[in-house]
Amino acid sequence: MIWRGNGFKFDLTDRVLVMGIINLSPDSFYQNSYYAPDRIIEVALQMEEDGADIIDIGAQSTRPGADEIPIEEEKRRIRAVLPRLAEMVSIPISVDTYRARIAEYALNHGAKIINDISALRFDQKMVTVVKKYDCGIVIMHIRGKPKDMQKNPEYRDVVREVYTHLRSRLDYLRSAGIDLNRVVIDPGLGFGKRLEHNYILIRNLTTFSDLGRPILVGISRKSFTGVPLNIPPQERLATSIALETIAIMNGAKILRVHDVKEVNRVVRIIKEFTRCQSSV
Repeated sequence: MIWRGNGFKFDLTDRVLVMGIINLSPDSFYQNSYYAPDRIIEVALQMEEDGADIIDIGAQSTRPGADEIPIEEEKRRIRAVLPRLAEMVSIPISVDTYRARIAEYALNHGAKIINDISALRFDQKMVTVVKKYDCGIVIMHIRGKPKDMQKNPEYRDVVREVYTHLRSRLDYLRSAGIDLNRVVIDPGLGFGKRLEHNYILIRNLTTFSDLGRPILVGISRKSFTGVPLNIPPQERLATSIALETIAIMNGAKILRVHDVKEVNRVVRIIKEFTRCQSSV
């Protein structure tokens, strides 16, 4: 299975990618993921050394309850780091945004991937931008918007409803003339989901493989990894890795994580385990 964009191409047939998170917004649920602009290059280079395949930067918080920031503030935060970052790292840079103006600026200054939590729904101009620049695209399922997404989310069948949503967005992109080899799907763990919804989606990730596109999951240190044990984000590494391991075994191909070194080791050991199993 190929995922490609302008300037990169990954064959994910027997590979799992690690996407390292760098937050440019101080309004994050996990404060250790926020870095001042003068540290971004250092952090990104360390992530690359630790085995990151992609760096994902975002300037607009999408934690539950987050308020939108003005578009000029989002651009200011991206502009402060992206051009220099693109010069320094050799792996693709993804920008987490749902605004077309931010996406266009990012793609003009070194980004290769747009990670849109709205699956190109919040800003109708986004499809024009991603088509123009031939970039990689991540489309995600979300119920509502970050401000209200965790206010009593309900589903009759969460797997079927998320699957149907992602399939409809893939159909939309195809109809817009976008090569689906550029697209990755994300079930949106933690985005308008109760704890049990997240666990059900992880257990049933293989269902989403029927859509024919690589599956990205964002599990790292989110509340559903800590609530059962009543532990804060700073203590959720082990629980995150446990769920990420299950996700890989169920078909996840890209892990969006805060802890690149530790998760890369998990990915490598699972690959070795799978190799040994297939040789028996």
